[in-house]
Amino acid sequence: MKINRSIIFLFFLSTSISFGQWVQINGNGPYGHQVECLAVSGTNLFAGTGGGGIFLSTDNGTSWSAVNTGLSNPYVQSLAVSGTNLFAGTGVGVFLSTNNGTSWTAVNSGLTNTTIHSLAVNGRNIFAGTVSDGIFLSTNNGKSWTAVNTGLTNTDVQSLSVSGTNVFAGTNGGGVFLSTNNGTSWAAVNSGLANNNVLSLAVSGTNIFAGTWGGGVFLSTNNGTSWTAVNTDLGAFWVNSLAVSGTNLFAGTGGGGIFLSTNNGSSWTAVNSGLTNTSVYSLAVNGTNLFAGTYGGGVFLSTNNGTSWTAVNSGLINTNVFSLAVSGTNLFAGTNGYGVFLSTNNGTSWTAVNSGLTNNSVYSLAVNGTNLFAGTYGSDIFRGGVFISTNNGTSWTAVNSGLMTNTTVHSFAVSGTNLFVGTDNGVFLSTNNGTSWTAVNSGLTNTTIHSLAVSGTNLFAGTDNNGVWKRPLSEMITDVKEINNNLPANFSLSQNYPNPFNPTTMIKYSVPKAGLVTIKVFDILGREVSTLVNQEKMPGNYNVEFNASNFASGIYFYRMQAGSFVETKKLILLK
Repeated sequence: MKINRSIIFLFFLSTSISFGQWVQINGNGPYGHQVECLAVSGTNLFAGTGGGGIFLSTDNGTSWSAVNTGLSNPYVQSLAVSGTNLFAGTGVGVFLSTNNGTSWTAVNSGLTNTTIHSLAVNGRNIFAGTVSDGIFLSTNNGKSWTAVNTGLTNTDVQSLSVSGTNVFAGTNGGGVFLSTNNGTSWAAVNSGLANNNVLSLAVSGTNIFAGTWGGGVFLSTNNGTSWTAVNTDLGAFWVNSLAVSGTNLFAGTGGGGIFLSTNNGSSWTAVNSGLTNTSVYSLAVNGTNLFAGTYGGGVFLSTNNGTSWTAVNSGLINTNVFSLAVSGTNLFAGTNGYGVFLSTNNGTSWTAVNSGLTNNSVYSLAVNGTNLFAGTYGSDIFRGGVFISTNNGTSWTAVNSGLMTNTTVHSFAVSGTNLFVGTDNGVFLSTNNGTSWTAVNSGLTNTTIHSLAVSGTNLFAGTDNNGVWKRPLSEMITDVKEINNNLPANFSLSQNYPNPFNPTTMIKYSVPKAGLVTIKVFDILGREVSTLVNQEKMPGNYNVEFNASNFASGIYFYRMQAGSFVETKKLILLK
């Protein structure tokens, strides 16, 4: 089922909330029409509808005007902006407006299929995804189009997305395809992964397991290059959680309970005796003890690899257990709405440990040394993010500097002293126990991260409907450290060295007083492509490495901002 997210977005944009009261502000706009797509150009907001054509708002949706002169088809499924040009994909081809929709002109020369589901812009290149003839490219603002389908084995293209030099195409039934050369050739990036909604990840030696929503468990033995379904006798395919205990692999499912595999997923056996609730959201291993957190049934304990289970809920006043974590002899449970509970006796009894925890919907837990982290649910009403406890949950402190406001934290991963979080806004890294966070999302086209896992030198991220992604830890964990003890008198940003460079270069900067410092990299079109620094910095001289191995040759700009200080310099990547 294809969910039209533009409808949801426009609904919220065109309403205001005041203690539960909604006010409709569609004016003469898209009311009564299905809103298929949205686009922003400067202060102008455009809405493409199914049957009403295109509407323009210049006041953030307070009022709308139809802008359809010359638009011969009112069914608009996609919109894209390229400079001062606005493109509309319809059931009869592509239309171009150079005057904010005041008038439209058909630009279809070379298109062999005029049912346009998707549009995307990458520099001077405009891509159009069609219902059955694949993808077309125009390099001249739509005056002419050329099919660019080499390697595209599914030509019903529902969506297009651009990330740096990568163009991704989402197809109807064929998964995702990637082009790194502006459509000259395409490659499927779904090898073996028949379900792309990845809820859980687990690592056992060189094996990586992915638990999906509806597709069961998949195994990769080559760092995610290819995947194989391993579902024989797996009686439920909604896999919320995975856990490894020695040579045993456990899968917690939605409605089917827990399954055990002793042969890396080649076959599974249900192990549910005594498990009175089969919606298993979390699993944790502590020595020979296996714990299962369920939705509605609380926590269950097995001391015999799942052969039998016993409910261990005394003192647990909320039985919707989303997350579990073990720290020494302490077991922690994160619940829905009631915060964190601690058991020091393998679940025999529980105590609430929530002092300072201002959000009690705890979706994820992680232990790093003596620190306990809780990831919470975030929304416009509930302030989400990460909390830290250094005293086994006796007290908590929010640690969200650098995280997106009110984000939901679905997952954690630990690598040495480094902590990663998977959120609704991508992956973030903290090298200082959550004091500050930096986004590490370069190349990640889907930023709803359900699960994280470290395997060897790589971090793996399981996304919402976009499969598993891999990134080397070395790309993200670059030493950003003070290079001498002479405190500077002024802010400064030095020219990178070497310059030109391939693929790494060093950037030095100075901070005379404590405060938030950001250093971001932009392409020649002004689009942000990487965040190098986003942290509170003490006075000192620092350097940071920029690794551009995933970027195309060309001119880039890097900008430092600290308080009122802003400086931009140019760097040149030559490969």
